[in-house]
Amino acid sequence: MNKYDHILAKSGNGKISLSQHLIETAIVAVKAAEQWNLDAKIAEEGALIHDIGKASSIFQEIIRGRRFNRPFRHEIASLFFLSLFKEEHHAAIIEMVIGHHKSIYDDGRKMGILDLDDYYEDLFQYHATDFKGWSIDALGILHVLGFNTHNVTPEEARNNFNKTLEYCESTSYGWSQWKGLLIGADHYSSAIPGAVEESIKKSFHKPDLRYYDKLYSEEYPLSLIEAENKKLHTLLQAPTGSGKTNFLLRRCQGRVFYVLPYQASINAMYHRIKNDVGTTTDDIRLLHSTSRILLKNGRIEEKVLQDKIGASIKILTPHQIASIVFGIKGYESIIMDIKGCDVILDEIHTYSDITQAIVLKIIEILDSLGCCIHIGTATMPSVLYNKIIEILGEENVYQVSLPNEVLTGYDRHRVKKLKKADEIWNIVQEAVQDDQKILIVCNQVGRSQQIFETICELFPNYPAMLIHSRFKRLDRQKLEEKLTGKYNESKGGCIVVSTQVVEVSLDISFDTMITEAAPIDALIQRFGRINRKRKWGDTGIKPVCILPPPNDKQAARPYSLEILVSSFNALPDDEILHETEIQSLLDKVYPEIQFLNIDLSAVFENDKWKLKKLWHKPKSALLDILDIDSATCITESDQDKYLNASLKDDRIILEIPINFNSICCKNLDRLEKGTCPFVIPDQAYSDTSGLLLNKAKPENYVSKFL
Repeated sequence: MNKYDHILAKSGNGKISLSQHLIETAIVAVKAAEQWNLDAKIAEEGALIHDIGKASSIFQEIIRGRRFNRPFRHEIASLFFLSLFKEEHHAAIIEMVIGHHKSIYDDGRKMGILDLDDYYEDLFQYHATDFKGWSIDALGILHVLGFNTHNVTPEEARNNFNKTLEYCESTSYGWSQWKGLLIGADHYSSAIPGAVEESIKKSFHKPDLRYYDKLYSEEYPLSLIEAENKKLHTLLQAPTGSGKTNFLLRRCQGRVFYVLPYQASINAMYHRIKNDVGTTTDDIRLLHSTSRILLKNGRIEEKVLQDKIGASIKILTPHQIASIVFGIKGYESIIMDIKGCDVILDEIHTYSDITQAIVLKIIEILDSLGCCIHIGTATMPSVLYNKIIEILGEENVYQVSLPNEVLTGYDRHRVKKLKKADEIWNIVQEAVQDDQKILIVCNQVGRSQQIFETICELFPNYPAMLIHSRFKRLDRQKLEEKLTGKYNESKGGCIVVSTQVVEVSLDISFDTMITEAAPIDALIQRFGRINRKRKWGDTGIKPVCILPPPNDKQAARPYSLEILVSSFNALPDDEILHETEIQSLLDKVYPEIQFLNIDLSAVFENDKWKLKKLWHKPKSALLDILDIDSATCITESDQDKYLNASLKDDRIILEIPINFNSICCKNLDRLEKGTCPFVIPDQAYSDTSGLLLNKAKPENYVSKFL
């Protein structure tokens, strides 16, 4: 406690004094600077001054509810005190402070210092309002925090402002490590006020991965291959179930970023790694749109730190690091966190054209940042493989694969091409009679719901479940746990109907598959969920049945009809799929790939940065590039819970993800809170089937007719 505790950094539920926030940010900044080989003294100074402008009487009135007719940027006011520090520290401190919220120019809301200077002639005078009064409090706080201060006059403050402005006007192309440091420290300390000092002790530690060095087994032939190699990067091609994950983790020497394409596979990998090394590695995090739901039983620190700097192992999607490609707000912090780390990229061929282009650019940038990049795949066309080798340099890549005599041991599936859709019911009937585990994979949510409904009618007493993306987020989480737990581990038979969510890195093993036609690489991934768990030397073969491609492009979505036809034709019929032939099948379907060129949008090209220091782009730029048109909806009966929820987590669990175009024209009500969800009638949602779009109509609302 000190006499300045009434001066706040944040108000409301997150109320915290300015002095507490500054000291906690400095604790994180110093720890990060030590890890990133930056001057810890400069890091401390920049952190302790970064928000001192919040002592301004204007800012204190703003956070207590008063509104002004022009913006006040506390970063600008903070740098009025720049001259308290050594001249040689000024450049770094300016970079830490002035851009930690806003791009200095062309900010999304035109609130960068150069934007405001263009618009207002009296920028300094406004921010220096009552400076003689509030600077006493600011200097008092800095003195309490250990600074040797002197009285800063308005003239000295103006000189500091002018120096900051001149520095910002002359920035060169590149990115600022100091800005990245401060953003990372600021976000970390803001997430867990009062718990920073203890929490940061667990961060920035290399994980203990020795567990994976001990798993030698013929059942996992990659465990018998030496992981040590002087080459920085890894490109591994091997069948599902051969030990790819363990091998890639054995290659890691530093902190690890594990990148996967799907939420379900991320959740499964998080549980797997946590179970493997959780007793020796404290700081394992996962990051996707609903990752905090998975940690519902975790400490609050675990929930709010998922996207913060310093994790020993972080499991995430490529979209969580795509900001480094496009210079999106906060990208410098991500660069600082990932620089020099081990990055595992799993099954990158599964992405859409635009996401694949982003991932290739990510590889290029990570290579320039000194990262060790480890790529694993079961199904990569040669043209993509060669593209990655070209980016990384063949001399830098440890290329690993299994010899043909080992691959033949992974012949596990007999492919059967179906001629008509209704053939599946005889197959299901026979499998049910044999008490088998049956996996049915559809390409579209609507069709998966139709098939599941028929399954429930025909086999009412046989365990069955449906999983896809259009469930309430909490329900979806429970279904994933049910799939990987109860249904996967059960000795008895069951039926699981799903969409593409089961394709990658889910450690499940079923007996029979029925799948809609899909691209050859996706099909092989799906096949990997069948007959996955078998003892080495077991020659048992299980059936994978493929429905014929549709006749029109709409029914083929989200895939290209041409690729579906080509993939279906390439596969054998009523024959064993030989692992040694998979590469030739892939190359037959993908003899070439037209890689999208995103250099016009990217900020890194030909080993050079195209964005100026302290500039960044708004998050909306990434959504535009990805063409993400997502929305959410909630059920009618959940409206009050959603509107009255005080925490974001309490709203997230009620939301159902949906494509905006699928729901925007249905004339449904829409809330103006959170993600502004559409409100669907209760009868348009089922705990077992998810969102039923055909029932999402205004006439089905109940509350309007009570």
